[in-house]
Amino acid sequence: MELNLSRDEIALQARAREFSQSVVRPRAAAIDRDEQYPWDIVKALAGAGFLGMTMPKALGGQGRSFLDAVLVIEEMAKSCTVTARIVVETNMGALSTVMAYGSEAQKKLAAGLVLAGDKPAICITEPDAGSDALAMTTRADRRGDKFIINGKKHWITGAGVSRLHLIFAHVFDERGEELGIGGFLAVRRESENAAKSLRVTRREQTMGLRGMPEGELTFEDLEVPADMAVLPPSGFRRGFADLMNAYNSQRVGAGTVAMGIAAGALDRALDWAKTREQFGRKIGEFQGLQWMLADMQTQLTAARLMLYAAARSRGPDGSAFPDPMLAAQAKIFASESAIKIVNDALQLFGARGYSRDLPLERMARDVRMFTIGGGTAQVLRTLVASKMLGWKLPQTRDGYAPNPSMRDAAE
Repeated sequence: MELNLSRDEIALQARAREFSQSVVRPRAAAIDRDEQYPWDIVKALAGAGFLGMTMPKALGGQGRSFLDAVLVIEEMAKSCTVTARIVVETNMGALSTVMAYGSEAQKKLAAGLVLAGDKPAICITEPDAGSDALAMTTRADRRGDKFIINGKKHWITGAGVSRLHLIFAHVFDERGEELGIGGFLAVRRESENAAKSLRVTRREQTMGLRGMPEGELTFEDLEVPADMAVLPPSGFRRGFADLMNAYNSQRVGAGTVAMGIAAGALDRALDWAKTREQFGRKIGEFQGLQWMLADMQTQLTAARLMLYAAARSRGPDGSAFPDPMLAAQAKIFASESAIKIVNDALQLFGARGYSRDLPLERMARDVRMFTIGGGTAQVLRTLVASKMLGWKLPQTRDGYAPNPSMRDAAE
């Protein structure tokens, strides 16, 4: 289904599909089994031009759209979730934040690292600050021409393999007055002193996506030059909301990975339905299984339409990111639908689907992450509802207490 794609977009999609099937698919099972980050695949992605596609041409990128990135991500996810995540992180997320709000020096730094194969890491989540990001305790204290960062982050995607980190922290001036929450770029160095100030202190033992390390980072007096603060026009005081816009692109990317896993599972289920025989006939001739396939395709098409719409929504109001409501809706629907599609595909294979000889069990483990990471389905539903109502819907215990100022603002 082309879904109104241009010739260039169709050609890019076809090139990504061939790469996925010939380069990525033969490695996917080993990446999962060995739990090793696939540097060989990263090198191949860089050579094929799939890293930094959305960066401006002046920085070595291709100036491509988020939709272009979505087309590539889906094809990679059909074969290998880890590879798809790499394409997300090297075209969206922290990178898109730097491209939107960074200085020229910051943009050049990020572009050079990405084109060389680095996957930037967004460092927001903490042990006691997950969905409640404002509860983070990591702090950045101004000391002359630098900031000193102390704190701990966990569930950081790429911990130990990423070099560029976008670290979120409460910012304090030299008098100890809090200025707000800001983002800071730090590059993980290999020297002993640098390693002590930005340390990987734990790797999470994950259910799926085993080739992509998720880990805990500890910052101990990490020195970051003041010119590495990523500062939106609204400044530290109100800039956190602008910086969090990065998650609108990240959510589109995450939803696309889930949708791509589902598409790959459906492709396999459809082939199986056409070839597997029971009771003297192809199992695809049984109406019960036909309806399963039809529902899977319907959900997949709807998810794809929503993700394409969200990706295309970038920029109509001058924003560098997709529309937050469209991005949230797309991620909710795509991630939840993908879980069902993959489970139904596994069911259609029977015991074979449950075996590690086929990729369905790996897909079922991998796809489960996407209703959680990058904004849980429940938190995103609150975001959608707040946009619908035109209200701010705080989650704190007293958030729903009578508050005339909030009511007046909503009205």
